[in-house]
Amino acid sequence: MSPDDPFDDAATARAVISENGTLTGWNSGAQRLLGWAPDEVVGRPAVRLLATADTSVAPAGPRWDGTLTLRHRDGHSLPVWLLAHRLAEDGDRPARWLVVTPVADDGADADDPPDVAGLMQAPCAVAVYDGRLRLRRMNGAMAEVLGLPPERLRGLTLSEIGGRPQSEELERRLREVLTTGLPQDVQTSMRAGPGKEPTAWLARMAPLTDGEGRVHGVCLAAHDITENNRARERLQLVNEASVRIGTTLDVTRTAQELADVCVPALADLVSVDLLDAADQTGEPPPRPTAPVSLRRVAHRSVSPGTPEAAAQPGEVQSYPAASPQADSLMQGRTVIASAGSGSLQRWLAWDPVRHSRAQEFGVHTTMSVPIRARGTTLGVAVLTRYRRQDPFTPDDVLLAEEVTARAAVCIDNARRYSRERDTALALQRSLLPRNLPRTAAVVAASRYLPAARSSVGGDWFDVIPLSGLRVAMVVGDVIGEGIQASATMGRLRTAVRTLADIDLSPDELLTHLDDLVIRLSEEAGDQGSPGEVGATCLYAVYDPVSRRCTIARAGHAPPVVLPPDGPPHRVPVPAGPPLGVGGLPFECTEVELREGSVLAFYTDGLIEARGGDADAGLRVLCEALEAPADSLEESCDRILHALLPPGGTADDVALLLARAQGLAPSRVATWDIPADPALVGPVRKQVVDQLREWRLTEASFTAELVVSELVTNAIRYGTPPIRLRLIHDSATLICEVSDTSHTAPHLRRAKTWDEGGRGLLLVAQLTQRWGSRHTTEGKTIWAELGLVEA
Repeated sequence: MSPDDPFDDAATARAVISENGTLTGWNSGAQRLLGWAPDEVVGRPAVRLLATADTSVAPAGPRWDGTLTLRHRDGHSLPVWLLAHRLAEDGDRPARWLVVTPVADDGADADDPPDVAGLMQAPCAVAVYDGRLRLRRMNGAMAEVLGLPPERLRGLTLSEIGGRPQSEELERRLREVLTTGLPQDVQTSMRAGPGKEPTAWLARMAPLTDGEGRVHGVCLAAHDITENNRARERLQLVNEASVRIGTTLDVTRTAQELADVCVPALADLVSVDLLDAADQTGEPPPRPTAPVSLRRVAHRSVSPGTPEAAAQPGEVQSYPAASPQADSLMQGRTVIASAGSGSLQRWLAWDPVRHSRAQEFGVHTTMSVPIRARGTTLGVAVLTRYRRQDPFTPDDVLLAEEVTARAAVCIDNARRYSRERDTALALQRSLLPRNLPRTAAVVAASRYLPAARSSVGGDWFDVIPLSGLRVAMVVGDVIGEGIQASATMGRLRTAVRTLADIDLSPDELLTHLDDLVIRLSEEAGDQGSPGEVGATCLYAVYDPVSRRCTIARAGHAPPVVLPPDGPPHRVPVPAGPPLGVGGLPFECTEVELREGSVLAFYTDGLIEARGGDADAGLRVLCEALEAPADSLEESCDRILHALLPPGGTADDVALLLARAQGLAPSRVATWDIPADPALVGPVRKQVVDQLREWRLTEASFTAELVVSELVTNAIRYGTPPIRLRLIHDSATLICEVSDTSHTAPHLRRAKTWDEGGRGLLLVAQLTQRWGSRHTTEGKTIWAELGLVEA
């Protein structure tokens, strides 16, 4: 419904007032309220309707509300609460004011739609509209969002309350929900009230029905998703930086790309100054000391011509200790100066030119980010705001540091192009895990050796803790060498960790990784490189409860297993195509590992180091692995000593050893749960008894609540059979509930008006971690509780 057309709806008194105060619209609801017919008031000054002589009341801003004493046609005075919206100019229609107030009618005291009382307890902003799409109820959160008294708004439509085009669109969607009986989600952006910043909202609309399914109204729940949108924008900027920065091995071009990416997304002015080395291939001093000589390499501004800049590209300036550039370089951290704190004025006091420029353009905040790559300080990026009035936030700092860090790597590559191997090696080591995590499933040790007679390649390995005390082990090898191979390795390792976090099976994970490598090849081709990106990978998941290990490989050498009482041998795993081929399936192999069994994962550089005979190298590997050793670290050293030539290898070498550990059956408790909500109580008692047996009584209260929520959800939304499992590790108590439904749970994704749909929020707040994983039979929802050892 348009906010000022039609005017025959008598449930709301509605008037339109021009900017000069003349009444231009008057509906039947207004006539019903004050008795004046449209032809008696339209075209006349609105102030004549005031009962008092005070004409000083003039709305300011986009919205106004308050109580005025109006003059009824029969002569008596009538205090009326009014809500006024300023409507912007729209085509041929000039700017105007829409004034509304609800008018009681026969339906004003009708009963609320079904289930309204429960909805009012929701923590999010909730409003309920009746069958005429007029407001019936709203909770305190919605009243706080609107900044209006809820008792005054009852009977108004959403467009009358909001007074904006977005409000009209939302009301149209409400009408669709009312007509079709189907819920809708709408994302919009608007100011919740006067003086507030624009906010991004997710409006979730659902019909309110009675026991017979008839729709009696619509519920609207508003969720503030501003931070989510900002996070998405930051992620988009990081992604844009990864694509746009470093397209060439030219220092000036790379620095300019850094400035271009950050303006206007992060700042109004960005300057990039590098330490002035003797030549472009020389090394900057390891520790800059004041005064610091910096060369302006690039800058970018929202103003054409960059009039704010105090230095031009190519110009060298000396910066004393009081300057932000020297301060951040010497401290090695990001420094923010603002006019509000007074630090900006102190920093600008050393340079009259910069001080006058700052005053001229209204600079209020600067951020100096050191440009550092692989431990070397290259220069500083200074981000300045003057047109944007908001200061830098901690998230802005992290984002600027992330983007600058990407640019720093590219700048460093350009400056030290002749030292590509050292650069690639530093990148390779920064991407590999420095320390393997301690897990209850395996004890692991690893080695990585770069190629001695060629550029560094893309070998990698990882140990990734999973839910249920399980652990994933991965080893891979990117085809090629140099910086490109190392960067591809980092992306693949990150992708593996991301995919492992959602608990994909090994064959599914390799399928997704295969798709990623194909996309990387296409991107490389689009950028003019040969476009050949490929890799091999082996991925294994070990469960210490069942003591079974599931393995899949993509063109990689199979692992070697050393049983506790037998000779080592290869695990027969189907080969699978290398990553990047596409279109071919991967297969899993499941093996049982007795406690103490040692798995050896490796890259081909290890077994082909001597003469390229992989079979001979495998035999030497088995012999070295079988030799007695006090630890896995000693076994790693023995294997490398036996297989690698004294002068190093022509290929990278990665080795990962993992000794399997089992979990005693006494630390696992399992129950089959009948699909009867009445039996949740006995299940909780069984859990408490089990925790008492495990001497974990301090965790009983939390565990009881978590189990109750998970089991109840499984009974209510899952599919039998339902199984509860408790796993007791030395520092963790894991609660798992499995059923045969493949529907994954989501935090706070239940219907907003359902009082029982927020159990996962409770679980998330009571536990260290929680999540779900799909299984061949259905799914498992798990939660981890931290334990404090006595």
